[in-house]
Amino acid sequence: MGWLHAGHRSLIQRARGENETTIATIFVNPRQFNEAADYQRYPRNEARDLEICEEEGVDLVFVPSVEEVYPPGFDTTVSVGDVARPLEGAARPGHFDGVATVVAILFDLIGAERAYFGQKDAQQVMVIRRMALDLAIPTEVIACPTVREPDGLALSSRNVHLSLPERAAAPVLRRALLAARARWEAGERSGDALRDAMRETLGGEPLATPAYVSVADGGSLAELDRVPDGGPVLLSLAVRFGPTRLIDNEPLP
Repeated sequence: MGWLHAGHRSLIQRARGENETTIATIFVNPRQFNEAADYQRYPRNEARDLEICEEEGVDLVFVPSVEEVYPPGFDTTVSVGDVARPLEGAARPGHFDGVATVVAILFDLIGAERAYFGQKDAQQVMVIRRMALDLAIPTEVIACPTVREPDGLALSSRNVHLSLPERAAAPVLRRALLAARARWEAGERSGDALRDAMRETLGGEPLATPAYVSVADGGSLAELDRVPDGGPVLLSLAVRFGPTRLIDNEPLP
């Protein structure tokens, strides 16, 4: 959605390394925002984004207007099922309908063989994969590793909204995930115990207001009472710092 950073650069670099032609799309999608104010507040700088794309050797950048993507009379929604309902789907009703709808449109318009997304938005990747599979869209959905700041904070366009004290506090997301991973690596298999490890870490940061912590099946995203030894499992959380809401995750194993 723009406001490109080093995480987006990593997606472009991998795409360029694996394909003859690389296309980037930049579109702040109004249909995936639950609040009009959040949509208006989302950071934008088209000139800077285009400069980054040029630096990284992108062949074509598609920057449509809202009216181009959703022409007058547009009245279709792509709604993905179970995997879109928990976590971000529960916290932001309609969000994944907006994501699936716009990505289906972009996949159809561009016809790419592969599309690259960041693992930071793990549930989004799962939703888009499900959508592409169910609608017989041949584009392969590839998840790329989360890119982080040296202190562990996952890169996000929303980080620009953090005040200096909030930015100093924000790495608690990563610490909370790693606290749960450490408990798991020590042999803990109780889902509640791993969730408690995340909550305890977050509780030590007064500027952090947790929205949810999750220990879920890595395929269905159903919450787990017991963590299976074989996995896959997804640790994830959403936390507010003032008006800014950040998410992060850690796959197990």
